[in-house]
Amino acid sequence: MSHSSSPAADTELLRELLAIVDLGVAVADPESWEIVYENAKFFNWFGPAEEVDAGLNLRLPGFDSEKAEARLEKGRAYKFETESGSGARTVPIEVTLSGCELGGRELVVAQCADIGKRKEAEYMLDSHTRMVEKYTRDLKREKERAQKLLLNIMPRAVYEEMKDFGSVTPQRYDSATILMLDFVGFTDMAVSRDPGSIVSELNDIFSAFDRIVELFNCERMKTIGDAYMAVAGIPEASSDHAQSIARVALRMRRYLEKRNTSHREPWLGRIGIHSGPVVGSIVGVQRYVYDIFGPGVNLASRMETLAEPMEIAITEQTHELIREEFICSERGVEEVKGFGEQRVFTLDGELEQR
Repeated sequence: MSHSSSPAADTELLRELLAIVDLGVAVADPESWEIVYENAKFFNWFGPAEEVDAGLNLRLPGFDSEKAEARLEKGRAYKFETESGSGARTVPIEVTLSGCELGGRELVVAQCADIGKRKEAEYMLDSHTRMVEKYTRDLKREKERAQKLLLNIMPRAVYEEMKDFGSVTPQRYDSATILMLDFVGFTDMAVSRDPGSIVSELNDIFSAFDRIVELFNCERMKTIGDAYMAVAGIPEASSDHAQSIARVALRMRRYLEKRNTSHREPWLGRIGIHSGPVVGSIVGVQRYVYDIFGPGVNLASRMETLAEPMEIAITEQTHELIREEFICSERGVEEVKGFGEQRVFTLDGELEQR
């Protein structure tokens, strides 16, 4: 035996259900927006401010009647976000309007949900995302900074090997040319002149040397005080390593000559060059330094010591490699510490290309 409920009973049951749900609910007439029913939560959130009989469109801040009507006519829900309360005690609310039929009457149901926790989660997620993005940017900047610092003390190919494998295997390079330079009277200048001025001028000069070295695909190895060391033929082999270093030396001297004409205190460099085998490797544990070793480095240093101010002294080995393209003069046989008698030449210029 079945029992059919009356419209009044259905309405009462609906009221009881709406009273216990965790939503603010209001039922309104879609023609006038007059509220037919509202539960306690809806009333507490959106109670009438002035007019007791204010319609749904006036009770809900941010309600757009035209948009609501347009969507409801198409059988679609109308959603928007608003707030209940004022000041620091506001509650973010999501409102969903949808059409329904109750007791043969077309009505609109407004369901209002507290989205405070969702907003808080979204804010925390957004904050976390921004923090991660900032950390990623900072990490990228630090990585680029570290890479730049390492590339200042070692060739790129060596840096790449160290990055990929965590260490660098010492390598012997059979064909390399080493340049050593220092300045005449630098010790006296350092004592008699303002230290800040000396360091500033030395920095300008070495920066210019770096650009010259880079121009000819050579490597600046290191500076110690007023000494400057460059090399060609490592870490990548080069058939014209001696010619490249010769061009670097001539342009270094030309730079100093031009600079000295416009400065009161002249900087007189002397340069030594030798071609031969060397060994290259990273030394140090806490502080990495890429350096080259071997008799070839020592002989280049001896040539620099033998050079006169603004002179480029080269060994016989370097002379044999560049004599077809450069102007050289023989100084004769010199007694070189640790190497005995050696034929020494000076590099005077570059032959014009035909």
